Amino acid sequence: MTPLLVLTVILAYFALLLGISQVTGRRADNAAFFLGRRQSPWYIVAFGMIGASLSGVTFISVPGWVGDSQFSYMQMVLGYLVGYFVIAQVLLPLYYRLNLTSIYTYLDGRFGTRSYKTGASFFLLSRVIGASFRLYLVAGVLHISIFSSWNIPFWATVVITILLIWLYTFRGGIRTIIWTDTLQTLFMLLAVTIVVVLISRAMGLDFSGMVREVARSGYSKVFFFGDWKAGDHFVKQFLSGAFIAIVMTGLDQDMMQKNLSCRNLKEAQKNMYWMSAALVPVNLLFLSLGALLYIFATRYAIPIPERTDDLFPLIATQGYLSPVVTVLFMLGLVAAAYSSADSALTALTTSFTVDILNGTRLPEDRLRRLRKLVHVGISVILLGVILLFRAINNQSVISAIFTVAGYTYGPLLGFYSFGLFTKYRVKDRWVPLVAIVSPVLCYLISSNSARWFNGYTFGFELLILNGMLTFLGLLLLRTRT
Repeated sequence: MTPLLVLTVILAYFALLLGISQVTGRRADNAAFFLGRRQSPWYIVAFGMIGASLSGVTFISVPGWVGDSQFSYMQMVLGYLVGYFVIAQVLLPLYYRLNLTSIYTYLDGRFGTRSYKTGASFFLLSRVIGASFRLYLVAGVLHISIFSSWNIPFWATVVITILLIWLYTFRGGIRTIIWTDTLQTLFMLLAVTIVVVLISRAMGLDFSGMVREVARSGYSKVFFFGDWKAGDHFVKQFLSGAFIAIVMTGLDQDMMQKNLSCRNLKEAQKNMYWMSAALVPVNLLFLSLGALLYIFATRYAIPIPERTDDLFPLIATQGYLSPVVTVLFMLGLVAAAYSSADSALTALTTSFTVDILNGTRLPEDRLRRLRKLVHVGISVILLGVILLFRAINNQSVISAIFTVAGYTYGPLLGFYSFGLFTKYRVKDRWVPLVAIVSPVLCYLISSNSARWFNGYTFGFELLILNGMLTFLGLLLLRTRT
């Protein structure tokens, strides 16, 4: 398939997104940009959040994981359900009761200004790195498949990638994101479903034959109760899934901004329940795709790439299947990556404007100008971080940077747990130090856990340890009042 044809399809897709932004961005003021005037239909928010929860990394990585970890990821997905229940019953009532625009404003009233700024800063750091990494992924695929053949430099590909997001988000903000995420989730799920069908047909399998082939392939084992020291043990992954959902959804401005745009608390809770229920079959679909990719590669003697993340792109784009699969892969990847990156740009703009610059104290016109300026500034920062990833050009270093971003959610877990489950105040000026020391200690413990704890290795449950250390640090800073 020619790069021109792929580009035409993608441009048509973005033209549709821009059309949606024109409709939803009409007469959009600051209230519409930040929270959509709290008029978003809950079922539209729920469907769009599926795509935002997955991202382009999931679109490529989850199928690749199947070779090493089988379907063990479903243990975490089941844990997500517990986390989403906690969000619906504990965090959402808190946010709606306080009528928050940024969820980190809670920390200001509960602990003080430095705690508030620290929590918001940790979110900004996490989201800048996470969104940049996801955009780096999609920009790399676009550059290899389209722009490199025309000798367009990588930095120009990145500029185009970010500019497309900026064009359909700078006016309408979250009100636009609610609807574009819905469209992008639809494209992503259609792409994965049709690719599963086409791969099954290429191997002469109907639906029941495909299910039997996956079930007996050796890739479909879900539950692991053997070695409790291993990272895939059920209890560890289930608990990790619950806490990951709490911090990466419930304590994340990006995800909560969508929930807070619902009309009321009851609809926001309904959105959370339906979204969490939908994620179970959706993730099972991605894992089934991964099993089919490995089965297909084995049957037709296709070498498995050293980086398993490359398996899906390899089979989809190198002529092993029909050209339709290439188009669907590109559309699905772009939809998955942009459904998380566009909302991240809006959430970063909101948090920096509200939390760092105290923009809500300004008159409407000055706030609008400030918000647009921040929107541009965040876009430029994302561009710089993506080009930094490119300059490093070392996958292990990039993975380490992405892992560091994961550490930053632990202090947020500790902050909110301490605020919700104790009545203590803290010495606010020392809170930033606790937030820095806790991830550092986690890194030291994780690096030496096999030697210190008789072969025990940390998985995603390191997040829980991070939150506990932060909680203990705040306990040491408690005051008499």
